[in-house]
Amino acid sequence: MIEHKPLRLLRHLAWIPAIWIAWELLHYEQYKLLGNPGSVFLFTVLTDWLGFHGYEKAMRLGVGAMEIAASILVLIPRTQGFGGLFAMGVMSGAIFFHTVSPLGIDPYSDGGVLFKEACLTWAAGLLVAVLRRDQLVALFNRIAGRDAAVPA
Repeated sequence: MIEHKPLRLLRHLAWIPAIWIAWELLHYEQYKLLGNPGSVFLFTVLTDWLGFHGYEKAMRLGVGAMEIAASILVLIPRTQGFGGLFAMGVMSGAIFFHTVSPLGIDPYSDGGVLFKEACLTWAAGLLVAVLRRDQLVALFNRIAGRDAAVPA
């Protein structure tokens, strides 16, 4: 099967947002995994608001684990599209909680840097998913029982 040059170019372009996603998510792991006071504060506000008092660490580490998984998946060519969707899902949670919880869009009074980065990372995940949609269609076909190979 001959691959068209535009499709090959799109696959290469997917690396730009994929690298952003991985860098952005992995950069913040140092704060989540090591229990930085700012990160502990954010997740304490969330768990208290949700009624899960005392479960800040579990939520913080759980979110951190999902972000690491999304970072890995988006950097593996065969799973890049799914990694983009996974990153969108994680960032959808961040955007949701920043907009509806007492956390607010600007919890650190820094102009809402975390919220803006979450929105940009969500958009990067969407871009990866769109650019690698052939991969996602093949994956969903395979899950649905249709015989289709997942493109690399």
